[in-house]
Amino acid sequence: MGLFSFTQDLAIDLGTANTLIVYNDEVVVDEPSVIAIDIQTNQLHALGHAAKPYIGRTPNNLRTIRPLKDGVIADFNATELMLKGLIRKIHTSGSLFSPSLKMVICIPSGSTNVEIRAVRDSAEHAGAREVAMIFEPMAAALGAGIDVEAPEGNMIIDIGGGTSEIACISLGGIVTSKSINVAGDVFTTDIINYIRQQHNIRIGERTAEEIKCKVGAALPELEVEPEDFVVTGPSVLTSLPQTVTLNYSEIAYALDSSLSKLDEALMQVLTDMPAELYSDVVRNGIYLAGGGALIKGLNKRLSDKTGIPVHIAEDPLRAIVRGTNIALKNINHFSFLLR
Repeated sequence: MGLFSFTQDLAIDLGTANTLIVYNDEVVVDEPSVIAIDIQTNQLHALGHAAKPYIGRTPNNLRTIRPLKDGVIADFNATELMLKGLIRKIHTSGSLFSPSLKMVICIPSGSTNVEIRAVRDSAEHAGAREVAMIFEPMAAALGAGIDVEAPEGNMIIDIGGGTSEIACISLGGIVTSKSINVAGDVFTTDIINYIRQQHNIRIGERTAEEIKCKVGAALPELEVEPEDFVVTGPSVLTSLPQTVTLNYSEIAYALDSSLSKLDEALMQVLTDMPAELYSDVVRNGIYLAGGGALIKGLNKRLSDKTGIPVHIAEDPLRAIVRGTNIALKNINHFSFLLR
């Protein structure tokens, strides 16, 4: 790279649950969007994978923070600390100077101008010289291999940690879309509440997330059944340890109310889209991206609801950052997608 400053191009999926960064076409950062700070000094103590075990376990001098809520920045300073820390994890060599950073960051399609400004400011304070943003559904579509410029309708559902984005895309634009605050965090809360109400056991966020990943299901009957999950926690009534074995059908019941809201939002977008695009979507199918796409049986549930084939994007957890990187690499061609 020589002795002089150089440009480092970063594609960033700044997510409520996880933040991913692509550099040189490789995912070089894939970490939970959480930090632990020292309350007295306000200094970063841990971030990402190192900070996640701190959740629910911190002593009085430390505090864990999830800087994003519902897909948008909830804590500006924490977001800046997290971004700076994650960017430092990208190893670059051969230069005596810090690189000039150019970033493309994906944001929820329902972001207000104030929220967009907050993302831009955080990125600039973290060292970015140039910042552009792309809406999540468009990034997800690019990452799923959809030709977003084609004169036909394509539908993408991106289920992240804070929001679910449903969009119909045609000719490089979002024709109809809906963003709802029903996503991974809500599913985790549903599991916590269900186990408390049905089994009188208190569990934390990390355990609920593990249950969601292992036995989270959208249907009470699956062709391939996951193994039951054994959970131990304090009894709500006695505080004594109590163990229960959970099966996927129970978790499907726990998630049903929230998933029904996703069903309704999807039907609303299908109702609102022009008839010509609807026929395209029926032919092309609906694509699922984001971590929520991995909930067992969700594609079948949505297909049964709509009568339209539902496909899970390849590596759905990374589809959004993959699409953001495509926009970054072809920034002149896709300039009309960026803000």
